[in-house]
Amino acid sequence: LLESNAVFVLHGIALMLVFLLHACRQFPGCGNIVTFSQFLFIAVEGFIFEANFGRKRPAIPIRYYFIMVAMFFTVSVVNNYALNLNIAMPLHMIFRSGSLIASMALGIIILKKRYSVSKYTSIALVSVGIFTCTFMSAKQVASDSSLNEEDGFQVFLWWLLGIAALTFALLMSARMGIFQETLYKQFGKHSKEALFYNHALPLPGFLLLAPNIYHHAVLFSQSEPFQVPVIGLTLPIMWFYLLMNVITQYVCIRGVFILTTECTSLTVTLVVTLRKFVSLIFSILYFRNPFTAWHWLGTAFVFVGTLMYTEVWNSLGPFLARWRKRPKEE
Repeated sequence: LLESNAVFVLHGIALMLVFLLHACRQFPGCGNIVTFSQFLFIAVEGFIFEANFGRKRPAIPIRYYFIMVAMFFTVSVVNNYALNLNIAMPLHMIFRSGSLIASMALGIIILKKRYSVSKYTSIALVSVGIFTCTFMSAKQVASDSSLNEEDGFQVFLWWLLGIAALTFALLMSARMGIFQETLYKQFGKHSKEALFYNHALPLPGFLLLAPNIYHHAVLFSQSEPFQVPVIGLTLPIMWFYLLMNVITQYVCIRGVFILTTECTSLTVTLVVTLRKFVSLIFSILYFRNPFTAWHWLGTAFVFVGTLMYTEVWNSLGPFLARWRKRPKEE
């Protein structure tokens, strides 16, 4: 069950990323319409099957969901807009891998937690990795030879604003995680309910982004026609990409839910780490973003630090010992 669910999630993530990369390559600013479509689909599904058409009362008071949703919506929108501020997709993914740092820092400040030396070492590795990738990306932006000095400085300022946006989103996401943790301790774990309300309540907020969403809906409708296999339906290809992205995103969400209910948090963390690595490789190959040896070194620090934080080495020891003994027993 554990292995099949993990493969299920990773396969869904890979498909989702392929369709998203196709959309982003043709329309770089389409993040809002993609996010809105995902939210709408999951909200409708949750309204029918979780909320029972509004007849089921939430186990957690609705006021807490409004706070959680405000954080969730803010993080999603800020992460989308960061891509419009000269932030390359690989740097975006690596920077967001620093969630462990933000969670640990806020855990120490807010929850007064204390950690082992190995945990602090792993966070140091992740920090060094993110700093290395960020610094090298800054040099690439600053040394862009295709721009004159004035334009280059302006681009660099927008890049700094993008880094600030990513930092804010990272801290806000960590704060949301701590808020959820305290809620679950008080009211019990209700993951499906939280999933529904986190996607349903923010829908009115997309009215603020309506012009951008409508603009990209028009662009999507003007894309080349595409005949869907098997059913023979013809529709603009960008709407097909969007539909496939929404479906595969839903597959990922459901797979993660299965993992969180059936497996340990360690397994979920490892799957999420693998997701980031797969996403990074896809992005580098598809967008052909510049990725130097320093970037690879920074990436290695991030993922080794993440695996060290999850103590995967301790879990792999007994598994490898059993695997080595198996041939002898047979």
